[in-house]
Amino acid sequence: MTTDPAEAPTAPHASPELSVATPLDVPGQPRLDLDRALEALLFVADRPISTVALAAAVARPVAEIRAAIARLAADYDGGAPSGEPRTDEAATEQSGERGIRRGFELREVGGGWRFYVRDDYDALIAGFVIEQSTQKLSQAALETLAVVAYKQPISRSAIAAIRAVNVDSVVRTLAGRALITEVDTDPETGAILYGTTDQLLEHLGINSLDELPPISPLLDDGQGGFDVDRA
Repeated sequence: MTTDPAEAPTAPHASPELSVATPLDVPGQPRLDLDRALEALLFVADRPISTVALAAAVARPVAEIRAAIARLAADYDGGAPSGEPRTDEAATEQSGERGIRRGFELREVGGGWRFYVRDDYDALIAGFVIEQSTQKLSQAALETLAVVAYKQPISRSAIAAIRAVNVDSVVRTLAGRALITEVDTDPETGAILYGTTDQLLEHLGINSLDELPPISPLLDDGQGGFDVDRA
């Protein structure tokens, strides 16, 4: 029996037709690959991005985004490489080869997706980050940051009293690097009170200020508070 060409099955590698133009289909430019587009978005993210937000960014169905995330996660875990030749078209026959397990992984946290270093490399990265942070901040900035971390909320004048030096420029530096921020004002004096930011917690690798080590054992006299005498 002769098959009507109009009723012939769709070729396995045919691209699905899109009902609307999406950010992946820019006129005059090659069509972007879905997996690589999501990869680019996740690369620049400073916080987890939800599946719905990713779908909105590329104007594609949530189901397609979930499938793409699964492909990317498998790729980073050392599974078959994604994106050969295109990941948002019908899957091609797998060659059986496995990819390389990356030093990072795609992890779902807080209702969204974000790149994270694999647990195996935590110690290496922690040491590197601490070394880089120490190099970037002066001793004066580190001391001021410690005062704010342990005494917050605290005003500039109170910080200066503890450190026995003018701290205006150092406070501006720390605020400019988003390590401290204005959190309140003193009800009596109207002075701005400063506290640490979530970004500092990320740099230190802790979840809350409760995880900071006790300050007393770090002081020469073993007493609580800060030693004002720096002679």
